[in-house]
Amino acid sequence: MNKNACVRKLLTKRFGEINPGSIDDYISRGGYDSLRKALAMSGGDIINEIKNSGLKGRGGAAFPTGLKMQAVKEAGGSPKYIICNADEGEPGNFKDRYLMENDPHQLIEGIIICAYATGIKHGYIFIRGEYARAAAMVEKALEQARIRGFLGDNILDAGFDFDIDVYTGAGSYVCGEEFALLVTIEGKSGRATYKPPFPTTCGLYNKPTQINNVETFCNIPHIIEMGGAEFSKIGTDSSKGTKLVCLSGNVVRPGLYEVVFGTSIKDIIYGLGGGIPNNREIKMIQLGGASGPVIPSDMSDLPLDYASMRENDLNFGSGAIIVMDERINVLDILKRIIGFFHHESCGKCTPCREGLAQTLILLDRFIEGVAVEKDLALLGILIETMSEASICGLGQAAPTAIKKVLQYFPEEFQSRIHATDSAAV
Repeated sequence: MNKNACVRKLLTKRFGEINPGSIDDYISRGGYDSLRKALAMSGGDIINEIKNSGLKGRGGAAFPTGLKMQAVKEAGGSPKYIICNADEGEPGNFKDRYLMENDPHQLIEGIIICAYATGIKHGYIFIRGEYARAAAMVEKALEQARIRGFLGDNILDAGFDFDIDVYTGAGSYVCGEEFALLVTIEGKSGRATYKPPFPTTCGLYNKPTQINNVETFCNIPHIIEMGGAEFSKIGTDSSKGTKLVCLSGNVVRPGLYEVVFGTSIKDIIYGLGGGIPNNREIKMIQLGGASGPVIPSDMSDLPLDYASMRENDLNFGSGAIIVMDERINVLDILKRIIGFFHHESCGKCTPCREGLAQTLILLDRFIEGVAVEKDLALLGILIETMSEASICGLGQAAPTAIKKVLQYFPEEFQSRIHATDSAAV
């Protein structure tokens, strides 16, 4: 296929074309025009445009952005807050860092528009602690926006007051989970909390709070510019717009690609990524990052489309595609994934804290070739319990790769089972 056939640049169209440290460069390419347009609209009209666009959250949950904005606008209580989740800790994902480092004003403009539409006066951008360069560039862009009247009191003489603070994390993966992120901003330990209530009604400081990730906010100026109906023509019936894909692993051209929803995984790997080095065969593909599902190569015709993924009991999370060729050891990969989540667990809930530790023990039994049939049954029960009973997405999603290996690559476990069950645990 033509390697450009599935590409349409919206969020990345200014990458390499402007100096990301210059607000004048951004303005010269249409920057903040959408904000001017939005300030002449009512909040309800803006929200309707977002709803008509079909935009869904790009952080993984795919919740309709317009509905979230409406819920916050209609929620009782004040003040209200808006938070950009830029704690991109999921291994395999790096799109938000690219957006902040290459076009930070696009993010800021999107947040301001959302805040205006929902009646919010203050916002935060929570940036992963390791993203020092991105944080510095966003801070610089915020200061430029204040000087030019896009932030602060009476923005562009529209009678709207709004400002944004940057909050940097300290390296904890679990703070990417929205409730852990909220309590961290409040100065508490980053640990998940029970829900409901949800942030739209009881978020930061127990006030209504809108939380979206970087990519979601960056879509907002484009929707206001072209109109929700026009935006909805891009993509598929269930998935509107474009998607940033972080392609990594055993591919010739790893990197960040912006593709139209509906593009197949195979076209991304072979058309954009150039295929597998030395013409090796693909062993498996992981979608979404370390917490995402794995699939065999014969499923790579699947499109990036929410409905198609749901039909196959899959999801593509934030958009990572990790390619692993025939040389990998599947169980070693699983052990690394579970080891990562065991290290990053906040330890609050038993299913996650103890479940991950026990999963590592069981994986070692299979890797060492001493596992028995009862171990396989126990592994299934354990990962199901973690998925159903953990408080937050870390514990719920941590065993996803194991689940899918058991489904699509059962021989990886069956071939390691010892002939007798006398050593069963």
